[in-house]
Amino acid sequence: MPKLWTETIDAHRTAVRGAALDAMAALVDEQGLVSLTMSQIAERAGVGRATLYKYFPDAQAVLTAWHERRLTEHLDRLTAAAEPAEPAVVRLRAALRTFAQIQFHSARHHGSELAVLLHHSEHVDRAQQRLREFVRDLIAEAAQDGNLRDDVAADELAGYCLHALTAAGTVGGQDAVDRLVAVTLAGLEASRPGR
Repeated sequence: MPKLWTETIDAHRTAVRGAALDAMAALVDEQGLVSLTMSQIAERAGVGRATLYKYFPDAQAVLTAWHERRLTEHLDRLTAAAEPAEPAVVRLRAALRTFAQIQFHSARHHGSELAVLLHHSEHVDRAQQRLREFVRDLIAEAAQDGNLRDDVAADELAGYCLHALTAAGTVGGQDAVDRLVAVTLAGLEASRPGR
């Protein structure tokens, strides 16, 4: 098959898959998970049911694929926020702020029904591991630079940060998110002589 055709077919497949995921997300926002059907997803995506079934075996598979895409987008936002030219402590601060904002907004856009359904799966475990490693590495680098405490393992501090900032999904507004980030970062500060 000529390369052009392969690229065209791949682009088509990517477009169909993306349309199905977008359609599923819109339908969940409108009516929740309970009544979500493949027919509705296909109609909203602008494809036939048979086409949709070529890509996904059922609505749960569409939902899982959408969630995987969202997690990847979130991880991409976090890494983009941590501008590589900046010192590690600045990159960490930016990444933690971004993580807290994602938690805050996600809690408002996706109910607990969706969270319970999706957050106990292999793709979530992989994303959480990548996130924890990313934060751990930033903490370790900032501690090595003398900007953060080094008396606690970077992995433990990464867990502390991520668990603490998950609470951003429960706070009342952006000011509360900012305070939560500030308190979390204060817990990472290197001890100073006389303190």
